[in-house]
Amino acid sequence: MILSAQLMVDSGDFVVEHLVDSDENRILLERFKVGKGADGLEEYLKSCALDDEISGESRTYLVKDSVSRALACYFSLRTCLVPLALDDETFVTMPAIELSNFAVNEQYRRAQSNTRKIGAYVFLEFILPIVKHVAGIVGAKWLSVYSLPEAGLMKYYESLGFRSLAPDDEAFVYSHVKPKYDDGCIFMYQCIEGASAPI
Repeated sequence: MILSAQLMVDSGDFVVEHLVDSDENRILLERFKVGKGADGLEEYLKSCALDDEISGESRTYLVKDSVSRALACYFSLRTCLVPLALDDETFVTMPAIELSNFAVNEQYRRAQSNTRKIGAYVFLEFILPIVKHVAGIVGAKWLSVYSLPEAGLMKYYESLGFRSLAPDDEAFVYSHVKPKYDDGCIFMYQCIEGASAPI
């Protein structure tokens, strides 16, 4: 499946493709570079994304400039359950979709100075529509992300509608499901439009 949306920039619009949709994608992965401090996101795309596709653990999408075919951004989605304590002995699980990886290609960003907000654009025009579509089929209440514990990045996620849990709830999540890959990261979430508010 190929999704597309218009973004008025000099290089044209963007197209989102599933990682395995095109043979050219493997070449594009090797040219992908992240910004300072996000090496894990680059390593995931180049070394783990295809394995996770094959195993069914995650789906990765590439956002490409439809004219130049340059790789502008990528994101990965997977389902998850978020445990929330009701009291000392019982808990519930919130069905969610996790934005497990999300990064802009710094080489593309530098070459296209008029696309500085490409991350926010991709989130609003591609990620949220996919998440809402999936939630309409399988049922999910939250979209979650594990953010690096950097004030600027967390503020950025907040600008996209994410928020943190209360400290006790956050500790409960970490004690049950925090992936090793996200060690040191901060759990954030937002309600998927039309889903119930958190309990």
